[in-house]
Amino acid sequence: MVTSSFPDRDVDVVLRADLSGLPVYRAGRPAVAPAGLAPYKLSSNENPYSPLIGVREALFEASDELNRYPDPGATELVAALSRRWDVPGDHIATGTGSVGVCQQIISACAGPGDEVIYAWRSFEAYPLIVTIAGATSVQVALTTDERHDLDAIAAAVTPRTRVILICTPNNPTGTVVNHADLEDLLGRIPAHIVVVIDEAYVEFVRDRAAADGLALYRDHPNVVVLRTFSKAYGLAGLRVGFAIAHPVVAEITRRVGMPFAVSSLGQAAAVASLKSEPELLDRVERIVEERDRMNCELLRQGHPVVESQGNFVWLRLAERSLEFTQVCTSHGLSVRAFEGEGVRITAGEKEANDRLLSLTADFAPP
Repeated sequence: MVTSSFPDRDVDVVLRADLSGLPVYRAGRPAVAPAGLAPYKLSSNENPYSPLIGVREALFEASDELNRYPDPGATELVAALSRRWDVPGDHIATGTGSVGVCQQIISACAGPGDEVIYAWRSFEAYPLIVTIAGATSVQVALTTDERHDLDAIAAAVTPRTRVILICTPNNPTGTVVNHADLEDLLGRIPAHIVVVIDEAYVEFVRDRAAADGLALYRDHPNVVVLRTFSKAYGLAGLRVGFAIAHPVVAEITRRVGMPFAVSSLGQAAAVASLKSEPELLDRVERIVEERDRMNCELLRQGHPVVESQGNFVWLRLAERSLEFTQVCTSHGLSVRAFEGEGVRITAGEKEANDRLLSLTADFAPP
């Protein structure tokens, strides 16, 4: 029981006891720069480019219908995704970003007494959505080179395991899971366990050995692929994500989702983005070039970085993570610190990346 104080009375409310330790999702902070210095936000893995003209036009047209509820089935978007990825429409479930769809899947598959396995450190929303579902998180430590330990994940499976989350590229380390290794894992675990391959950053991957979630989904009925329009497509402010899964999982994922989760503006922008994909992916290539430049320079400076396949780099600074974050803040850059572990830095505008690299050059590696 929790007692809340109001000016004129006390109110006793009963809350779920298991939510008392619910982790708080910490979003990237906006940048604040000293006078004369441009601020840059490198803390949220956002696309530094604004939407293309065609996307803006689609948003303007869709704004005429803002007095109406959106299509609850996101019909036009589902049809566009079906064509783009060559999958049946009933294999697609949409929601508020890939994290929203992930929450739908966890809620549908796991509850009290069930376990959800995922690598750690990984996407920090995972503990949150597992706890909200009432299930138990089973966190498996990354290897010393910041990768998923698939042997340890297989060993962590119990009769209570319902879902395994595989984040590739992994957020915040940027490492990918090898396709053959993930195929091997799928052959070692019971087929009733849902394996969610979170590919929020897949458009930035250039490692040919990296896991191909869609290929694995086609061969394994228990595989679900998560994608988003927030990163490569630059629509983070509209919250559009989707899952590709076989009908049983896709249908229950749609059923547990909130009605009207994808707004009219979100659907219009996502469909327009798919039509403009060649131009968008040209921008992605520029981001990849900046990411690789940052990675190479950090290595040259002596920082212990691993090759990132996301739109960010990861500095394992351990106990100096907050210290470096404060240095960045004082120079008009916001970065994402994970206290005691490391700092994740988005590949942003070239000017921002140059400023960041000038700071890392003067910051001694641990």
